Amino acid sequence: MTTAKPYPQPGRLLGLIASMLLAGLAAAAEPPQPIPIPATGLSATASIGRSLFFDPNLSASGRQSCASCHHPGNSFSAPNNLPVQLGGAALDLQGLRNTPTASYTRFVPAFTLTPPPPPGQPRPSPARGGLLHDGRANTLAIQAQGPFLTAFEMGNRSAAEVLQRLRTRPYLTQFRTVFGAATLNNPDATLAAMGRAIAAYEQEEPSFRLFNSKFDAVTNGRASFSPREANGQRLFNDPNRGNCASCHTARPTGGVPALFTDHSYRNLGIPRNWAIPYNRDDTALPGFITANGANLGAPNHLYYDMGLCGPVRTDLAGNRALCGMFRVPTLRNVAVKQAYFHNGIFSTLNQVISFYTSRELAPARWYTKADGSADIRYNDLPTALTGNITQGPPFRRNGPPALNEAEIRDMTAFLCTLTDGYDPQNPAAYRQPAQCVAAAN
Repeated sequence: MTTAKPYPQPGRLLGLIASMLLAGLAAAAEPPQPIPIPATGLSATASIGRSLFFDPNLSASGRQSCASCHHPGNSFSAPNNLPVQLGGAALDLQGLRNTPTASYTRFVPAFTLTPPPPPGQPRPSPARGGLLHDGRANTLAIQAQGPFLTAFEMGNRSAAEVLQRLRTRPYLTQFRTVFGAATLNNPDATLAAMGRAIAAYEQEEPSFRLFNSKFDAVTNGRASFSPREANGQRLFNDPNRGNCASCHTARPTGGVPALFTDHSYRNLGIPRNWAIPYNRDDTALPGFITANGANLGAPNHLYYDMGLCGPVRTDLAGNRALCGMFRVPTLRNVAVKQAYFHNGIFSTLNQVISFYTSRELAPARWYTKADGSADIRYNDLPTALTGNITQGPPFRRNGPPALNEAEIRDMTAFLCTLTDGYDPQNPAAYRQPAQCVAAAN
């Protein structure tokens, strides 16, 4: 079986660039046309991107848009507690990974491999940046194209099919005005233009980067934390306790308020999620998944999702030191999510933090087989690759857990202050997901 390539690989990018250049030359011969300025304040390109973002008719099912998985009412993350979302022509195919938030993505840098450190010095992360869990899309425009052609997402079979659907949409005239009639004669150029439009919307629309959480209000001196939230922040920053800020940077960087991520990659030894059928060895794998486990050794599963080294991302497949690593996400709006980590294995922040504090001390609590019986430690990686797993605080190997139950609740209360929409003049109206209400009481 072969892995589908829903996001442009290097060779395809060259083809897209060539198509765009040809379309641009043809468009240059046309008389210039005025570009309308939408009343919303978005540019004409971003206005088209907004239409594309919310249009389910561009999918094979006619029922899925970008907003279906990146819902604005849920801070542009998934609107449900499914570990992975459903897609495809009949909206019945499970995806491979949990939906990452689209909030604050404009601040994610391009993917780079970090250089090796001097001899004897630790290498905190071998890579940085890039979009999606494995960084394989370097720009928002490239990322936005992928779902249209991914079998388990919007399910179109080709760029030509996407173009055919676009031709039926009421904003086609606006699209032609902005991108030129020649673009619509080339399916690849059209798809590239659609990606640029959606990227412009995500970059210009303020609700993708509000920076108006309670944390921001406290930072700006317009509010104060409760004792529980303040203690949670202290534990979050303590390198010997939560140690969260070592990856989820809690300070401004480059003039941008704290994003609560350093865009690095980590292998956290996340348990295998048996609710994803592709993780079960008794399930026939569809054509868009590579059965990559045959030569990886014990425990000899058919398929492993190993992040940077594949099988979804293909260009780093030979670098075994990268296996199992996924990008550190922003924690802004993390409390509104209902499934966590790349495979959606946990449904609450309490579970996430508890996993960090007892992964090493009580592995039987986390690592189980599909039938619920005990499994090996780090059961979502071949045993030969478990040396890649991050150690150190809060993953204590002996003694008491780094955090007790009360402290876990305090840290959850702090993470809840990262939710956008706080009004210091009306704090009672602040959005409080159920897990935040529980943590505050």
